[in-house]
Amino acid sequence: MKKIFTFLVLSYLAFSLSAQTIVNRNADIDKMVKSVNPDSLKAYITKMVAFGTRSTISDTKSKTKGIGAARNWVVSKFAQFAKSGDGRLTAFLDTTTIKADGKRVDKPINLGNAVAILKGTDANDKRVFVVSGHLDSRVTDVMNRVSDAPGANDDGSGVAGVIEAARIMSQYKFPATIIFVAVSGEEQSLLGSGFMAAKAKKEGWDIEAMLNNDMIGSNNASETQIIDNTKLRVFSEGLPSFELDKNAKNIRQFGLENDGKSRQLARYVKETGERYVDQLEIKLIYRNDRFLRGGDHTPFVENGFSAVRLTEMNENFEHQHQDLRTENGVKYGDLIEFMDFEYLRKNTAVNIAVLANLAKAPSMPTEVKVDVKNLSNSTYLYWKHQLTERLKATTF
Repeated sequence: MKKIFTFLVLSYLAFSLSAQTIVNRNADIDKMVKSVNPDSLKAYITKMVAFGTRSTISDTKSKTKGIGAARNWVVSKFAQFAKSGDGRLTAFLDTTTIKADGKRVDKPINLGNAVAILKGTDANDKRVFVVSGHLDSRVTDVMNRVSDAPGANDDGSGVAGVIEAARIMSQYKFPATIIFVAVSGEEQSLLGSGFMAAKAKKEGWDIEAMLNNDMIGSNNASETQIIDNTKLRVFSEGLPSFELDKNAKNIRQFGLENDGKSRQLARYVKETGERYVDQLEIKLIYRNDRFLRGGDHTPFVENGFSAVRLTEMNENFEHQHQDLRTENGVKYGDLIEFMDFEYLRKNTAVNIAVLANLAKAPSMPTEVKVDVKNLSNSTYLYWKHQLTERLKATTF
């Protein structure tokens, strides 16, 4: 009996040590993750829904209704968080004029992205990490600018996650810079994200990762009605849409069809998210987005940046792009009553875990070279670290 007891104790200790090794969490980041508050997320979405519609082509002048009031409120939340920091967080509305296109913009509009920048503490670290959600909402007719379009999940959930991430992460310091943004114009053909991605490319921002959150707060599909808040999808592109022709030869030669920058970022999201967030499985979907559809990460991918889409496991089309109504006993519309705030908490926590780990980590190596002089079972890799400018080598 004593031997059996000793064996059980040793087995338990071994399991405990193994578990500690597997779940190796940075203490500060773990604290950030655990600070995500589902009640705060609900409060943010309740406020956004109260603006009636957040259609990109809706009123920009009213202080209580429409996209203008909504984006100003998001900026005010960012500014509120900035007051309790040490001056590194700045908030502003980044605007541009969009001309009528005869498709989804019927007359010139003032487009505005609500932005908060958490400046990195290392002046030599130029890296930028972006997390986004889209503030605009819609009903069945994308050109309907007046009917109520609550947009609780699409994409109040993504914006709420961004706001909560800004609230928590603004209290910590990171060597690299993090940008929190609620873009407008997603439903009008990715206008806000296109505006930001083009600016980033033109101005030479060193964006190493962009996380786009679009619909991360509902836990069931319209077809099955099976409730499951334990899975999150991450969409990523394997081949670079940016300058593919220039890279095609190397991709084929080295078999890199499944190793694009965005695909590698998606793998990092899975590894890091599952390490820090309990009872959540991250499913990697090997395409840029859902069939025949798109999201705000796409303009960043097209401009050569690493970008992925985080989205719920099952979409409910009764609550997406729908006029508010009840038909045959079915309630249609993107209403807050259909949200799962515990699920949204977990998905928001994934973003924070990934962003914090990336922003705290060293920058990517540069001038990477492979020693191919000799054939062997060991491979020598050489690279120059961007910050230290020292040559290093390793062997596998």
